[in-house]
Parts: sequence; structure tokens; C-alpha cells
Amino acid sequence: MKLVTYSKNGKEQLAFYINNALYDTNAANTQLPGTMAELLNNWESQIDAMHKTEEDIKSGKNTPLSIPYAGANILAPVPHPTSCRDGYAFRQHVAAARRNRKVDMIPEFDQYPIFYFTNHNAIQGPGPIPCMPDHFKKLDFELEAAVVICKKGRNIKAQDADKYIGGYMIMNDISARTLQMEEMLLNLGPAKGKDFSTVIGPMLVTPDELEPYKIPTAPNHTGNTYNLAMRCLVNGIKVSEGNMGDMDWTFAEIIERCAYGADILPGDVIGSGTVGTGCFLELNGTGKLNDPNYKEQWLQEGDVVEMEIDKLGHLTNTIVAEQTDWSILNLKKK
Repeated sequence: MKLVTYSKNGKEQLAFYINNALYDTNAANTQLPGTMAELLNNWESQIDAMHKTEEDIKSGKNTPLSIPYAGANILAPVPHPTSCRDGYAFRQHVAAARRNRKVDMIPEFDQYPIFYFTNHNAIQGPGPIPCMPDHFKKLDFELEAAVVICKKGRNIKAQDADKYIGGYMIMNDISARTLQMEEMLLNLGPAKGKDFSTVIGPMLVTPDELEPYKIPTAPNHTGNTYNLAMRCLVNGIKVSEGNMGDMDWTFAEIIERCAYGADILPGDVIGSGTVGTGCFLELNGTGKLNDPNYKEQWLQEGDVVEMEIDKLGHLTNTIVAEQTDWSILNLKKK
């Protein structure tokens, strides 16, 4: 299934996405939930009926009213995550970023997956990304995939963890690099460099949709792996490309670590971390390493950021400047 959350009369509405049209789930079947939160909290009791209803719409047995996807106000597919973690799964990105800083690859990367918590209240879907003045000091995109958890679990082994994934999405981990690098000098964070916007969407795609794209997992790793191309364009120009199949740590392995001694809950969103070449920080570093005269690029007001992952959709955002001159960088003590 492909599931979308959109704004209907000012309220969140869950819908099936079928042939560029949206069918309200609870209009197609009054026994189904009408929001993503309701679905995730009742996943095991509702998922079979969800699939059956979608099949009936596709076959013409069920003909509920629909609206065009193109005309809808699309929200994040999971508008209110219970938490949001972001992983560090792509070795290519980590190795390139360290090489560009002229430091050796950290061996711990190959020993265990890591993640950090980001601001789940700053989740958004397609549309404008409001940015403060300090955010524009090296404002960056990060091309990622993400999953949402669909049932509660604790101390989950990697071999069982894929059963806890409700679906997959595109994620853009928007980053203000100057704020991020300053605070991480104190070995905490990232916080202010990340907490103003994390974009997911435009739809949630359930794992069954991706079965034809499954590929063998890397040796000594566990969990589902998919051959899905990833791309990012800024103002119509492709700046990044990669593949979900290049994840060195699988989502299952990241979930295993997340759930060690802690509950994971329906509605938890977990990002993959940045794909290789998937941000300006890496691209600028590589460019300057090869050419001292390389001109750095960062996101600017008015830039349009488009992300695509095969079978997961097309996510579009526009960078917007808040009308203020307030700077927290200027509040630093001497």
C-alpha cells in the first residue's frame, strides 16, 4: 500500500494513494482508521482490512469518492511521530566526510550501528521550510530513507526486527551546519543544527510493495535490503544520487540497537542517515579536497529541494526565510 496523510477541512486525513488519486480510508471502509496514528496504534488488527480495501478499490469492487493527489494539501505521512531517531548507516558518507576532514575512518563504524534523537515535533511533509537567519549559515539537505514502527517492542533481535516496520518513506534531515559544528565541539548534539525541520514523505509505502526490489544483504549483516535509487535535485539540478541498497547497516540492525533495554513504539520514525554524496557538507568537502578553488554550495532562500527514492515517491520543499534578524550565534559570551 501507499498511504498519504493530507489536510481535509483543517484536519488530518489518512488516504490510500492509487493512480494519482486519494481515497479516504474510513470512507472506503467505515471500519478503518481515519488517521495514521490510529492505524499505527492498531496495526495488527487493521492491516489485513486495509490491504483488502485497497485491493477492492483497485479492482473496481469498491468505488468511493476520490480527490486528485496533485490538488491536495499533503502533510507528513506520520504527522506526529512518538519519537524520531536518525541512524548512520552508509559507510561511504561517513568515510568521505572523515577523509575530507583529513582524519582516518573510525573503526567503530563497522562494529555497531548508531543513531541520535532529533526533534519529533519538527517533523513536516512537503512544502515550505521556515529558516531563521543562523540556519542560513551553511544550510544543508540530507538525502535519506526512513521507516516507521508499527508495533511495540523491546530487546528485539535483528532477525525479527523487519516485522516491526510499518512502511518506508523519504527523509530530508535539514541541517544548519554552523550551529551543528559549534555545539558539537562540546561533544553534545546535534541539537540546534537539526531541531527546526525534518522532512518525511510524501507517502508511507508498506514493505510488501518493495518485495520485488529486495536484494541480498551484505555479508555478516541481517535484515531486508532493497535496490532503490535515491536522488536529490536543487533548483532542478541533480546534486546527489545513491541507492538504499548501499546501506551498510540495515534498518533491522538499527532497530535492534534502538530497542535494546528500551521500548520502541508505534509511530517511532527512524532515519537511515545520509547516503553517500547525500549532502552539501560532503560534496563541498570532496570538491575542496580535489580543488582548493572549489566554490562551496549551500541552500539559500527560495531554493527548491526535490528528493526521489524509487517506489517511495517525490518529495518537494522550498526554503523560506523567517522575517527576523534574531541570531543566537550573536548571543555567545566572550
